[in-house]
Amino acid sequence: MGQPWAAEGAVGAPARLPLVLTALWATAVGLELAYVLAVGPGPPPLGPLARALQLALAAFQLLNLLGNVGLFLHSDPSIRGVMLAGRGLGRGWAYCYQCQSQVPPRSGHCSACRVCILRRDHHCRLLGRCVGFGNYRPFLCLLLHAAGVLLHVSVLLGPALLALLRAHTPLHMAALLLLPWLMLLTGRVSLAQFALAFVMDTCVAGALLCGAGLLFHGMLLLRGQTTWEWARGQHSYDLGPCHNLQAALGPRWVLVWLWPFLASPLPGDGITFQTTADVRHAAS
Repeated sequence: MGQPWAAEGAVGAPARLPLVLTALWATAVGLELAYVLAVGPGPPPLGPLARALQLALAAFQLLNLLGNVGLFLHSDPSIRGVMLAGRGLGRGWAYCYQCQSQVPPRSGHCSACRVCILRRDHHCRLLGRCVGFGNYRPFLCLLLHAAGVLLHVSVLLGPALLALLRAHTPLHMAALLLLPWLMLLTGRVSLAQFALAFVMDTCVAGALLCGAGLLFHGMLLLRGQTTWEWARGQHSYDLGPCHNLQAALGPRWVLVWLWPFLASPLPGDGITFQTTADVRHAAS
């Protein structure tokens, strides 16, 4: 059967550039957010209790966000290290000529990662890694908490942005929201006003993007589908919403959204999956 997985040296190098670019973008937004909070115009003043609650919520969101990013990047959903030689004989497995190996159902080869991915969903361009069997849970939680962080920042800075926009004409407001860089370069706004508009634009757009992704993958999660299967109208692995949640998130699927390091082992191995036909046959 040849090598059961792709050469390790060929994997991972292409993923560094998207990850570096995403980290630079997040750092730039974070620095501009710090500038807005320090120089102004920032959020309205809060009382001691409200400030403590805001800080606790921010710490909870950031810990979950960073923890799920780490788990997503650390988990390897590929067939590397998985002995597949001979396991697919007589079972109708596809053969991947790039990996020189038979691959189980729901797997697919990623040209960016240069290896086949177990239960491949899609390749995440922002983090430079495929979403598959081993890292689907942190990916979903990452979408949830990223949307929460961005929405939290938007709510905090919303009153300051509204006060800034009310002090100018509608045309100036639209230009500031849509073209903040142009307004800065032409001297129409100060650096603090530009930073406020840029951070708000980024946070609102990011929250909408993460929220839409979470809703889409939540639909797939309840249906027991991957993106590839959804695009082709396949429902072979739909075991019902509850069993689908357990198959993707583990037995403690209700609690995994609250803490990234909560133990909730997945019931399968990413190679064999229970199908809808199996459930019907067992019930008959």
